[in-house]
Amino acid sequence: MSRETVTASSACVNIRATRMSNETRPYRKRQRAELEEQTRRRITESAMELHEELGPARTSISAVAERAGVRRSTVYRHFPDDEALFAACSSHWRSLNPPPDPGPWVVIEDPGERTTTALRELYAFYGRTEEMYTSLLRDEDLVPPVQRRLRDFYGYLDAIRDVLMAGRGLRGHAARRTRAAIGHALGFPTWRSLSREEGLADGEAVALMTALVEEAGGGGGGRR
Repeated sequence: MSRETVTASSACVNIRATRMSNETRPYRKRQRAELEEQTRRRITESAMELHEELGPARTSISAVAERAGVRRSTVYRHFPDDEALFAACSSHWRSLNPPPDPGPWVVIEDPGERTTTALRELYAFYGRTEEMYTSLLRDEDLVPPVQRRLRDFYGYLDAIRDVLMAGRGLRGHAARRTRAAIGHALGFPTWRSLSREEGLADGEAVALMTALVEEAGGGGGGRR
């Protein structure tokens, strides 16, 4: 084999090797990125589970790392502080447990029917998410990130209260009393008290709270 042939053959080998290297590099980068995302998701889900089981105040980074099967340093590499980890947990949990959409309730003309529909859907949501909200509310005063996230939920409940007040034509004391009754009916502690402590079925709890709201308006004589 001539020197020229050997040189050409070597050049072809080098070209193929370079091409394979160039093709392999993006694949490896994608693979690393996928592994990193899987680790991040595992940490997020582990923290979310511990928040539900133990509460945020009793969930340590060491416990999250152990549940996720990683080192503490790996947790901090993905989430440098508690706020970042809690934000990821909260976002992931909400994606799995979206609250009821008040939009369809707006078009229900009768206020009593609108209230019944809203409470029925909200109480069903509370039933599905009881463990998490029990933990969050218990630790609300202890963990600042919990306070900030719950403010968003309280804002959501206030928006529902506005929806349920619409069309009632109430003024003065009757309006204030009805708004207070609706706020009480919407609260998670109210649902938990009626369903867990008093043993009412959701349908019974909904009927009781709807009656409370309607009574607060005082009928025709209460519109002052």
